Amino acid sequence: VTFIDKMLPKCDPSDKEGSLKLLEDLINNAAGIQQQVLEEILNRNSNTEYLRGFLNGNTDKKMFKQKVPMVDYEDIKHYIEKIANGGASDIISAQPITELLTSSGTSGGQRKLMPTTAEELERIVFFNNLMATVINRYIDGLDKGKGMFLMFIKQEIITPSGLVARPAMTSYYKSSHFKKISSSYTSPYETIMCLDSKQSMYCQLLCGLIRRDEVVYIGTAFASVFLRAIKFLEEHWQEMCSNIRTGNVSDWITDKSCRSAVMNILRGPNSKLVNLIESLFHVKSWEGVIKKLWPGAKYVYVILTGSMAQYIPMVDFYCGGLPLVSAGYASSECYIGLNLNPLCQPYDVSYTLIPNMAYFEFIPVDKNGEAEGLVGEAIDLVDVKLEKHYELVVTTFTGLYRYRIGDILMVTGFYNNTPQFRFVHRRNVVLSIDAEKTNEEDLQNAITRARSIIEPLGCFLTDYTSFPDISSMPGHYVLYWELKTRGGEALPELRSTTLEQCCYRVEESLDYMYKKCRSEDKAIGPLEIRVVKYGAFDALMDLFISQGSSVSQYKTPRCIKSDEALQILNARMVASFFSQNTPTLEP
Repeated sequence: VTFIDKMLPKCDPSDKEGSLKLLEDLINNAAGIQQQVLEEILNRNSNTEYLRGFLNGNTDKKMFKQKVPMVDYEDIKHYIEKIANGGASDIISAQPITELLTSSGTSGGQRKLMPTTAEELERIVFFNNLMATVINRYIDGLDKGKGMFLMFIKQEIITPSGLVARPAMTSYYKSSHFKKISSSYTSPYETIMCLDSKQSMYCQLLCGLIRRDEVVYIGTAFASVFLRAIKFLEEHWQEMCSNIRTGNVSDWITDKSCRSAVMNILRGPNSKLVNLIESLFHVKSWEGVIKKLWPGAKYVYVILTGSMAQYIPMVDFYCGGLPLVSAGYASSECYIGLNLNPLCQPYDVSYTLIPNMAYFEFIPVDKNGEAEGLVGEAIDLVDVKLEKHYELVVTTFTGLYRYRIGDILMVTGFYNNTPQFRFVHRRNVVLSIDAEKTNEEDLQNAITRARSIIEPLGCFLTDYTSFPDISSMPGHYVLYWELKTRGGEALPELRSTTLEQCCYRVEESLDYMYKKCRSEDKAIGPLEIRVVKYGAFDALMDLFISQGSSVSQYKTPRCIKSDEALQILNARMVASFFSQNTPTLEP
């Protein structure tokens, strides 16, 4: 029995009892499996240039933890670039590196190249089957129809070595495995493979409308992409209805494969269908529109954890009470964990790390992601403590050793003695003017409290970002807010005092150090909210996509560092408001 057979046993979601037993066995034996994973990785790769430099062929776990340093991307970048430029895979991996995966660059502020191997696809398939097993445990009948899951690919780059560099989701969607299972979705394979994201979006949504009676679940990878799809539907539903009425696709859909695939689904005019869906679109409010358009949908798959949590009210508004499922936790580096209670409330999602995906370590940190004690100290998966914060470190089968992903997690509980984690925020995504540090979670919590002022007025905060403005003294926090009414109007009319109250509510919700710097030391100026036109964050997304980010993996950056991005937002600013009071400094 090979290691791959032993560690990635067959997982068939249709065999509910067998696959659930497999999942339980994995979780119940996490400590032993983690030990086996590390042993296998070290035995395979001990003679690589990278590990040999630290261990000289030794495969002992204690030596590994003592000698191999924990690293960031900058520490290993030159090894990966060496391979991209023609160097041998055994610089970091005994297995051939088959391609390089590009991260989105929107969560941590930097695009990265991550090595991967042919074997990794088997691990991804195994993970996805486990995820399906968990969902099938709670939701019946998913095998009776199709998923309307919106998927997009990005143009790949050929590196000097001949290796392909592309986003992780593009790699998966272009795999032979995905092509085999693509018929389980409403989107024809050709529409997913279309490189023009606008044509792809249009055709996938159109096919979803035509096949509405077959849909059993709906989704996108991230909430930001889901809401972009709804906005796209708002702008194009009349054209789509015209296509269904005439039985022909719009002339601007010029991708031949894409066009042909959609025409095969249209199969002539359908006035009965178009009359029905037109009546659902042509309403004052789109509240619950997803549930109405796709009445057979049992849930919505969309990641709503971390920075995506701010979209929960809007996604829920459009979905009309359908369960919102954040099922999995993954990164460009490796697949990580599953939500074993997928029907929980979005704010309560925790992930159980799957022990055969990689070797996991945890650096104890405070809630801001600052290391407690020596940075060189990291503990194993089964040694973490309840309610403590940790930074995740991974050693993968693909050539990453003690790599700091940059995710800050908090232990929320245990499942059969295996810890469960809440994703808190990304490391280093902070606002700072003086001595204070405001992390992503603190900012999001403060904005959540502030938007409670405008929500009773029928107003949604559709998206936000921030930056520390130090162009004047003292510097101050700037928040960019995009607003929309429940009735669909792009920009609601709000009194200036209302937004000023929002500014003050944010400041009141930040920590003691911020309020001390703001109120006592006068080192920080009044917080500012800049309201931007509806669609400004679409323009921001378009900028990052034009610079190489993938539509499927895009996440709105919560702290802007790019001058070009700031120019886009400032050019679409319609009003600016400042806090009129200093926050209370509690004793």
